Amino acid sequence: MFSGLKKISARQRKILEVVLRNGWGFMRGLLLGTKAEKPSLPPPQVLKNILVELGPVYIKLGQLLSTRPDLLPPPYIEALITLQDEVPPVAWEAIETVITSQLRKPIAEIFAIIHPKAVAAGSIAQTHRATLLDGREAALKIQRPGIDRTIEQDIRVLRGLARLVNRTEVGRYYNLVSIVDEFAVTLRAELNFTQEASYTDLLRGNLSKSYWFDPQKLTLPEIYWDLTTEKLMVMQWLEGVPLLNANFSGVKYGGNANAERRAIAELLIRAYFQQFYIDGVFHADPHPGNLFYLESGQVALLDCGMMGRLDPRTQQILIEFLLAIANLDGKRCSQLTLELAESTNPVNLSYLENDFDRLLRRYYNLSIAEINFSQVIFEVLQTARKHKIRLPSNMGLYSKTIANLEGVARQLDPEFNLIEQIKPMMADLFRQRLVGQAPLQDLLRAALDIKALTLEAPRQLETLLDRVTSETLQWNVAVRGLEPFRRSIDAIGNRLTFAIVTAAIIIGAAMIFSRDPGNPILFWVSGSLFVVASIIGLWLIFSMIRSGRVK
Repeated sequence: MFSGLKKISARQRKILEVVLRNGWGFMRGLLLGTKAEKPSLPPPQVLKNILVELGPVYIKLGQLLSTRPDLLPPPYIEALITLQDEVPPVAWEAIETVITSQLRKPIAEIFAIIHPKAVAAGSIAQTHRATLLDGREAALKIQRPGIDRTIEQDIRVLRGLARLVNRTEVGRYYNLVSIVDEFAVTLRAELNFTQEASYTDLLRGNLSKSYWFDPQKLTLPEIYWDLTTEKLMVMQWLEGVPLLNANFSGVKYGGNANAERRAIAELLIRAYFQQFYIDGVFHADPHPGNLFYLESGQVALLDCGMMGRLDPRTQQILIEFLLAIANLDGKRCSQLTLELAESTNPVNLSYLENDFDRLLRRYYNLSIAEINFSQVIFEVLQTARKHKIRLPSNMGLYSKTIANLEGVARQLDPEFNLIEQIKPMMADLFRQRLVGQAPLQDLLRAALDIKALTLEAPRQLETLLDRVTSETLQWNVAVRGLEPFRRSIDAIGNRLTFAIVTAAIIIGAAMIFSRDPGNPILFWVSGSLFVVASIIGLWLIFSMIRSGRVK
């Protein structure tokens, strides 16, 4: 792919220079087109340095990999989870050009003022504060000029590298091409700000009602859709500070600032519990920079560019998983892991159960407050990786979200314990699943089903008795696992038939030759039959050797 340095682009040359400088032998072999050594990763800190040097797209890749403890060992996850894509802001002149091209109107016709100094800058976009002509304060998220072309170029390079590594056994197992494709989908989605705006509205709607917390205490910015495009998102400006930098007064808690901090930690846990297990759509990046404490006393969730999804089946399994971890039940954890798996090689269930027991046994003598719940989930995913059980990619995003959330909650309240917080909600959730949201409607529906069954049962029983007495009843039985056995029997029968035919040809040829050995015609006939029999015999021997079943 990279052999012949004159043929490679400037971007590829930059990647090669960074890899050579950091001494990553395996990737250097791939880039130079020489015979690569056995696939290996560089040390965690070296990998992090390489990604930082390569720039924003590769930092995003590192952030994605930090959500995959099913793919990477713990030291790599710990190194990559600290990656930040903070970069210097683009000059105002270039940003002004993007705004004008997206709005297709002079800025003065829409905004009273736009502050040219960015309040935040990332690898894909930067944010400016503005005031609309009607007086509303707004935040403008503007895409960096040319970032879409850079991303497409880097995705092509990554896909080419993934195809090369996929030729190895390790690459085929992890299916690196699919990981790059997943990364490409995620990154392209972040380039479309209308999608992020839709996620923001969806989350605002979901969190506007709840059984577990007061929706008035949580908010998300309102989207100004008439001004939002793929490269420009205009939304409500929320006045506040990052949550962990807030100076809590505790006015609503009798002046007790610690009580307010505990209440906010509980609010966040309850809001995310609803997102995980009720709504099935969750804000997947709750790091301290995306959680703000507003002047109104509300907590705001910002930046919905990264969202996770959980289907109802996965939600049910994860709820049971939480209960199994809380009860330190290794056997149930192993069963649920296999239920959750996308695909798996043959697994020794007893070894898997032993590993889960060994993992959870470390927490037997700890008090409930000493257990780091997110760490337990990471270790569960690592155990699955050890047994080559491939879990859905959203499990990494789910576990990272819980880790970020628990970290923020513990900084707000050092005595915070996630398991104690979620147990009452789990009981409530099981009760809702058992009884349903509308128990009266469910009861009436069940009564109608019983009525229909009662009316149909006599007719169906009469039909069954008629078929039994008239001897027209037929049973269709399908037994799984017989197809390989049937093919083996067919192969044995075919070989036996060929062997009998071969023996018959040899005997016939011998009888023909013995009748008149001097007759040239009979000699050629018997000789031809011997040749045919020899070919068939050699073919049978060769096929048996090739199948490995000579013994």
